[in-house]
Amino acid sequence: MIESLRRLAGEPSPRGVSGDGGLEALFVGCVGGLEEGLAQRAGLPFVAITAGGLHGLAPWAAARNAAKLAVGTWQARRIVRRFRPHAVLLTGGYVGVPVAAAAWASRVPSLVYLPDIEPALSVRMLARLARRIAVTVPASQAYFPPGKTVVTGYPVRPEFHNIDRETARRALGLEADLPVLLVFGGSRGARSLNRALASILEPLLALYQVVHISGALDAEEAKARREALYQPMRGRYHLYDYLHEEMGQALAAADLAVSRAGASTLGEFPLFGLPAILVPYPYAWRYQRVNADYLMERGCAVRLDDERLASGLLPLLQELLADRQRLAEMSRRARALARPDAADRIAAELLSLMKSERAG
Repeated sequence: MIESLRRLAGEPSPRGVSGDGGLEALFVGCVGGLEEGLAQRAGLPFVAITAGGLHGLAPWAAARNAAKLAVGTWQARRIVRRFRPHAVLLTGGYVGVPVAAAAWASRVPSLVYLPDIEPALSVRMLARLARRIAVTVPASQAYFPPGKTVVTGYPVRPEFHNIDRETARRALGLEADLPVLLVFGGSRGARSLNRALASILEPLLALYQVVHISGALDAEEAKARREALYQPMRGRYHLYDYLHEEMGQALAAADLAVSRAGASTLGEFPLFGLPAILVPYPYAWRYQRVNADYLMERGCAVRLDDERLASGLLPLLQELLADRQRLAEMSRRARALARPDAADRIAAELLSLMKSERAG
C-alpha cells in the first residue's frame, strides 16, 4: 500500500518514511499484536495502543475490554495530535475503534477498508465514523449506506505480481512436471488441517508434491512426521514453518491449495488463478464461511467444513487432482475475479481524502 501511495503521489522512494516534507506514514497497532512485525517489514514506524473486543464476551470480560478501549482512545488522541495526519486508513479490528474516534474528534477524514465480505462489528462501528469505505467485492456494498462505498478488490503484495510457475517451482526445489498441492492455515497454522494432512501423506506423495506451511505451533510435530516418511516420498514433501518472501512462489507453483478462508484468499487466489479447497475456521464467527461460499459459488473453490476434514479431505483431493479439466476451469474462473490494481485503488481513495482535508 505504501508503494502505491508514494507512486501515485509522485514520490520516488519505494518505502519508508519521508522526513523532507513528503508522504509520511505511521502504523498504529495493538499492544502484543502481530502488527509490529508487519510494520517493521514494511519499513514503517510503529506505535502500540491498548484495545480489546466486545462481541460475544462474558459481561465481566466485555467491561474489562471497554476500559481498554477507553484507554486506547486517550492514547490515540495523543498520537493524532502529535502526528497530525491528513487522513487515516483503517482495516478493521478493535484497535481501529480508538483510532477512528480520535481521528473523528480531530476532524481527520478516515477510509475504512473491509477485507472480508461480511463486516465484523468493529468494521460496522468504524464505518459510522469514516468518510469512505473500500470493499473487496461488490456484495459487501449491501452492508453500508448507499454512495459511501467503493469496490477496490483485495490488495496483494507488489512482489506477487509477475511470478511465473516454472521459475517458482525451481526456486522451491520442486519437480517441473509433478502436480503440486499447497497446504497452509495462516501465519500460526491450523491444527486440524495439519493433522488431517499428516494422516494422508503417503497416498498423496505417491502421486503429487506437497508444499506444507505448518505454522510455528505445529512445526515440531510436522517435522517428526516428515522424518517418518520413506524416500523418495520425503523429497516430495516440502515443509516450512512459515513463508513470507517466498509465499508468492508457493502460490504460483501450486495446482491446488487447501487452506482456511481468510480474507487474503479473495485476493491472492484469484491473482494466481489458484483453485482451492477452503476449510473455514469454525470459531471465526461466520466470516470465513461467507468468504468460502463466495468463491465456491463462482466456481473457483470447494468448501470442506472442519468437522469433515478427517474423512473428506483425501477423496476430495484425489477427485480434483485427477480432473485436470475441472482444475483448469476453476483456475479460469478464479482469474476472472482478480483485481491486480486493488492497492492502487485504495491508495487513490486515501490520497483523495488527504487532498480534500488539505483543501479544507
